[in-house]
Amino acid sequence: MCHPLLSDSRLWSFLTEIDRDLAEKTRQGGCLVCRAPVHRADYPRKPRGGDDLPDEYRLRFSFCCSRDNCRRRATSPSVRFLDAKVYLGVFVILLTAMRQGATPRGFKELHRLFGASRRTLARWQVWWRETFTKGNFWRVARARFSPPLQEPALPSSLLAAFRAESSVDKFLRLLRFLSPITTRRAVAMHDS
Repeated sequence: MCHPLLSDSRLWSFLTEIDRDLAEKTRQGGCLVCRAPVHRADYPRKPRGGDDLPDEYRLRFSFCCSRDNCRRRATSPSVRFLDAKVYLGVFVILLTAMRQGATPRGFKELHRLFGASRRTLARWQVWWRETFTKGNFWRVARARFSPPLQEPALPSSLLAAFRAESSVDKFLRLLRFLSPITTRRAVAMHDS
Protein backbone atom coordinates (compact mmCIF):
# COMPACT_ATOMS: atom_id res chain seq x y z
CA MET A 1 0.00 0.00 0.00
CA CYS A 2 1.32 3.44 -0.93
CA HIS A 3 1.90 5.88 1.93
CA PRO A 4 -0.94 8.48 1.99
CA LEU A 5 1.59 11.31 2.21
CA LEU A 6 2.83 10.58 -1.30
CA SER A 7 -0.61 10.97 -2.83
CA ASP A 8 -1.18 14.38 -1.23
CA SER A 9 -0.68 16.92 -4.04
CA ARG A 10 -0.19 19.70 -1.47
CA LEU A 11 3.13 18.19 -0.49
CA TRP A 12 4.58 18.32 -4.01
CA SER A 13 3.42 21.92 -4.62
CA PHE A 14 4.66 23.10 -1.21
CA LEU A 15 8.08 21.57 -1.83
CA THR A 16 8.38 23.36 -5.17
CA GLU A 17 7.26 26.67 -3.64
CA ILE A 18 9.73 26.38 -0.77
CA ASP A 19 12.54 25.59 -3.22
CA ARG A 20 11.57 28.63 -5.31
CA ASP A 21 11.79 30.83 -2.19
CA LEU A 22 15.17 29.34 -1.26
CA ALA A 23 16.38 29.92 -4.84
CA GLU A 24 15.28 33.56 -4.72
CA LYS A 25 17.23 34.11 -1.50
CA THR A 26 20.29 32.56 -3.14
CA ARG A 27 19.85 34.81 -6.20
CA GLN A 28 19.55 37.91 -4.02
CA GLY A 29 22.71 36.96 -2.11
CA GLY A 30 24.78 37.03 -5.29
CA CYS A 31 28.09 35.25 -5.79
CA LEU A 32 29.73 34.08 -2.57
CA VAL A 33 33.19 34.77 -4.01
CA CYS A 34 32.95 38.16 -5.72
CA ARG A 35 29.43 39.38 -4.77
CA ALA A 36 28.49 39.92 -8.44
CA PRO A 37 24.90 39.21 -9.50
CA VAL A 38 24.10 35.63 -10.45
CA HIS A 39 22.15 34.29 -13.42
CA ARG A 40 19.78 31.35 -13.49
CA ALA A 41 21.63 28.13 -14.39
CA ASP A 42 19.37 25.26 -13.33
CA TYR A 43 20.66 21.80 -14.02
CA PRO A 44 18.77 18.64 -14.87
CA ARG A 45 18.02 15.92 -12.33
CA LYS A 46 16.47 12.53 -12.95
CA PRO A 47 14.89 11.79 -9.60
CA ARG A 48 13.70 8.27 -8.98
CA GLY A 49 10.48 7.47 -7.22
CA GLY A 50 8.35 10.23 -8.68
CA ASP A 51 7.70 9.34 -12.30
CA ASP A 52 4.46 11.33 -12.50
CA LEU A 53 5.78 14.51 -10.86
CA PRO A 54 5.77 17.90 -12.61
CA ASP A 55 8.70 18.81 -14.88
CA GLU A 56 10.09 21.15 -12.20
CA TYR A 57 11.15 18.04 -10.30
CA ARG A 58 13.56 17.34 -13.10
CA LEU A 59 15.45 20.59 -12.38
CA ARG A 60 17.67 21.59 -9.49
CA PHE A 61 17.47 25.36 -9.03
CA SER A 62 20.91 26.87 -9.34
CA PHE A 63 22.75 30.01 -10.39
CA CYS A 64 26.04 31.01 -11.96
CA CYS A 65 28.11 34.12 -11.28
CA SER A 66 27.74 36.79 -13.98
CA ARG A 67 31.45 37.77 -13.93
CA ASP A 68 33.50 36.15 -16.69
CA ASN A 69 36.56 35.67 -14.52
CA CYS A 70 34.54 34.09 -11.69
CA ARG A 71 31.57 32.05 -12.98
CA ARG A 72 31.18 30.19 -9.66
CA ARG A 73 28.01 28.17 -9.25
CA ALA A 74 25.59 29.02 -6.43
CA THR A 75 23.12 26.21 -5.87
CA SER A 76 20.33 27.00 -3.45
CA PRO A 77 19.31 24.72 -0.58
CA SER A 78 16.48 22.34 -1.42
CA VAL A 79 13.63 20.54 0.27
CA ARG A 80 13.02 18.42 -2.84
CA PHE A 81 16.51 16.92 -3.13
CA LEU A 82 18.44 15.50 -0.19
CA ASP A 83 22.22 15.55 -0.43
CA ALA A 84 23.34 13.98 -3.71
CA LYS A 85 20.75 11.22 -3.56
CA VAL A 86 19.10 10.07 -6.79
CA TYR A 87 15.74 9.66 -5.09
CA LEU A 88 13.76 12.69 -3.92
CA GLY A 89 14.31 13.63 -0.26
CA VAL A 90 10.79 12.60 0.74
CA PHE A 91 11.48 9.08 -0.52
CA VAL A 92 14.87 8.81 1.19
CA ILE A 93 13.29 9.74 4.53
CA LEU A 94 10.05 7.82 4.17
CA LEU A 95 11.51 4.62 2.74
CA THR A 96 14.37 4.49 5.24
CA ALA A 97 11.92 5.04 8.09
CA MET A 98 9.59 2.38 6.69
CA ARG A 99 12.52 0.00 6.16
CA GLN A 100 13.47 0.19 9.82
CA GLY A 101 10.45 -1.91 10.61
CA ALA A 102 10.01 -3.71 7.30
CA THR A 103 9.44 -7.41 7.14
CA PRO A 104 10.61 -9.32 4.04
CA ARG A 105 7.08 -8.91 2.68
CA GLY A 106 7.14 -5.19 3.49
CA PHE A 107 10.47 -4.81 1.72
CA LYS A 108 9.07 -6.47 -1.41
CA GLU A 109 6.23 -3.95 -1.34
CA LEU A 110 8.68 -1.01 -1.00
CA HIS A 111 10.68 -2.37 -3.91
CA ARG A 112 7.58 -2.88 -6.05
CA LEU A 113 6.22 0.61 -5.37
CA PHE A 114 9.41 2.65 -5.56
CA GLY A 115 12.05 0.51 -7.22
CA ALA A 116 14.48 0.94 -4.32
CA SER A 117 16.66 -2.12 -3.99
CA ARG A 118 17.65 -3.73 -0.71
CA ARG A 119 21.19 -2.41 -1.32
CA THR A 120 19.94 1.15 -1.82
CA LEU A 121 17.88 1.05 1.37
CA ALA A 122 20.85 -0.39 3.28
CA ARG A 123 23.07 2.39 1.88
CA TRP A 124 20.56 5.02 3.06
CA GLN A 125 20.49 3.47 6.53
CA VAL A 126 24.28 3.67 6.68
CA TRP A 127 24.11 7.28 5.45
CA TRP A 128 21.72 8.22 8.29
CA ARG A 129 23.71 6.35 10.96
CA GLU A 130 27.23 7.27 9.87
CA THR A 131 27.53 10.11 7.36
CA PHE A 132 24.67 12.26 8.63
CA THR A 133 25.40 11.81 12.35
CA LYS A 134 29.10 12.60 11.93
CA GLY A 135 28.53 15.76 9.86
CA ASN A 136 28.90 19.31 11.17
CA PHE A 137 25.22 20.03 10.60
CA TRP A 138 24.03 17.25 12.93
CA ARG A 139 26.67 17.98 15.56
CA VAL A 140 25.16 21.45 15.96
CA ALA A 141 21.50 20.68 15.17
CA ARG A 142 21.04 17.72 17.52
CA ALA A 143 21.22 20.09 20.50
CA ARG A 144 17.77 21.39 19.50
CA PHE A 145 16.13 18.15 20.57
CA SER A 146 15.28 17.35 24.15
CA PRO A 147 15.31 14.55 25.05
CA PRO A 148 18.14 13.61 22.66
CA LEU A 149 17.06 11.65 19.61
CA GLN A 150 17.98 8.00 19.23
CA GLU A 151 20.56 8.18 16.42
CA PRO A 152 20.33 4.46 15.47
CA ALA A 153 16.62 5.10 14.79
CA LEU A 154 17.21 7.97 12.35
CA PRO A 155 15.29 9.14 10.36
CA SER A 156 12.25 7.76 12.25
CA SER A 157 13.25 9.42 15.53
CA LEU A 158 13.86 12.71 13.73
CA LEU A 159 10.54 12.59 11.94
CA ALA A 160 8.75 11.81 15.22
CA ALA A 161 10.37 14.87 16.83
CA PHE A 162 8.54 17.26 14.51
CA ARG A 163 5.04 18.00 15.75
CA ALA A 164 2.38 18.92 13.20
CA GLU A 165 -1.30 18.45 12.55
CA SER A 166 -0.77 16.59 9.29
CA SER A 167 1.89 14.28 7.87
CA VAL A 168 2.45 16.80 5.06
CA ASP A 169 3.26 19.56 7.58
CA LYS A 170 5.51 17.17 9.54
CA PHE A 171 7.48 16.28 6.41
CA LEU A 172 7.70 19.93 5.35
CA ARG A 173 9.16 20.86 8.73
CA LEU A 174 11.65 18.03 8.58
CA LEU A 175 12.70 18.83 5.00
CA ARG A 176 13.16 22.53 5.86
CA PHE A 177 15.25 21.50 8.84
CA LEU A 178 17.44 19.30 6.59
CA SER A 179 17.77 21.82 3.73
CA PRO A 180 21.17 23.12 4.92
CA ILE A 181 22.75 19.77 4.07
CA THR A 182 21.67 19.96 0.43
CA THR A 183 24.38 22.39 -0.74
CA ARG A 184 27.80 23.66 0.26
CA ARG A 185 26.55 27.25 0.25
CA ALA A 186 23.82 26.44 2.75
CA VAL A 187 26.28 24.66 5.03
CA ALA A 188 28.56 27.72 4.90
CA MET A 189 25.63 30.02 5.77
CA HIS A 190 24.53 27.69 8.60
CA ASP A 191 28.01 27.40 10.13
CA SER A 192 28.60 31.16 10.18
